[in-house]
Amino acid sequence: MGAGDIGTTRSRAGSPVRFAGVSKSFGSFVAVHPLVLDVKEGEFMSFLGPSGSGKTTTLMMLAGFEEPTDGRIYIGHQDITAVPPARRNVGMVFQSYALFPHMTVEQNIAFPLRMRGLSKAEQMREVGRVLEIVGLERFGRRFPGQLSGGQQQRVALARAIVFQPPVLLMDEPLSALDKYLRSHLQSEIRRIHRDLGITVVYVTHDQDEAMTMSDRICVMRDGRIAQVDAPEALYSRPQDEFVVGFLGESNMLDAVVAFSAERTLQLEIGGDRIVLPVARQPAGGRVRLSVRPEHVAFHPDPAGGATVADVTYVGDHRRYDLRLADGRMLIVKAQSTGAEPVPPGARVTVDWPAAQIRAFSEGKALQ
Repeated sequence: MGAGDIGTTRSRAGSPVRFAGVSKSFGSFVAVHPLVLDVKEGEFMSFLGPSGSGKTTTLMMLAGFEEPTDGRIYIGHQDITAVPPARRNVGMVFQSYALFPHMTVEQNIAFPLRMRGLSKAEQMREVGRVLEIVGLERFGRRFPGQLSGGQQQRVALARAIVFQPPVLLMDEPLSALDKYLRSHLQSEIRRIHRDLGITVVYVTHDQDEAMTMSDRICVMRDGRIAQVDAPEALYSRPQDEFVVGFLGESNMLDAVVAFSAERTLQLEIGGDRIVLPVARQPAGGRVRLSVRPEHVAFHPDPAGGATVADVTYVGDHRRYDLRLADGRMLIVKAQSTGAEPVPPGARVTVDWPAAQIRAFSEGKALQ
């Protein structure tokens, strides 16, 4: 089978994707530095990062809408770097839906099948199958303008999977929807991914969305990969300070090295001393510490070295702003229970959870 025949092949399982030293420059600006990444067969991989991080450019190169400056891209064992977009046999869902307004839902979904030469009977069979998958069995005769935003996005998803592509690309597909619809469609997309076994490459700037949906997340910064890992590992074991700050909320505090031995570091922080099992650092040197708000505990103590500056009720938890002895602030999230909240002005002692603290030197994790 030649490269020009890729669009005639249909698959019921996902294919792996490989970026082999792929880069992209626009003039003197490097949008994506040489990228080496393997997406596993049937995996849900999200590209996450701020605007300008290179995540969408990477997706567009995989889709064929941008040509790499260097490197090769593979789907399965086939080099598709020079294959035109229409012949890559990948499904694509955009933020804007990109539906044909003059076509019915059925006609929109059938369009890629018609382009592949399937008979009318085959088209209707496949359209009926995916309408059931996306929960729109009763909407086939309607036009896009008669549907809600969430329903239109379901149609776009159905059109992208109706020809059973081995890879599905999704570029910020839910960002235009409200919070409720976004949450609902996240669950639906995840279910469809599980049921079909398709490989999904998903671009988002929404950390919660990436954490909820992905098998692995590729965090990008300035055109480079900062870290690739499972959501839980990214959150609990970030490898640099950028990943810490980009995934969820965290307290970042400077600490001074009081004592250092092999795999033992004693640090001074906020008037307290803590011991971490990390590599030796120079005595008197500074280390940056990260601790998630939900991992910090405290208890009322008239002789405590911290003070409650503010407390906010947020439904399932209370957010406390604590002022440490040296004036720095610490955010704590405590589960809401029947107990009375600790009021502002109360003195407290902070219990530092050594097992949950990440230490960084020059931006990189020491553990």
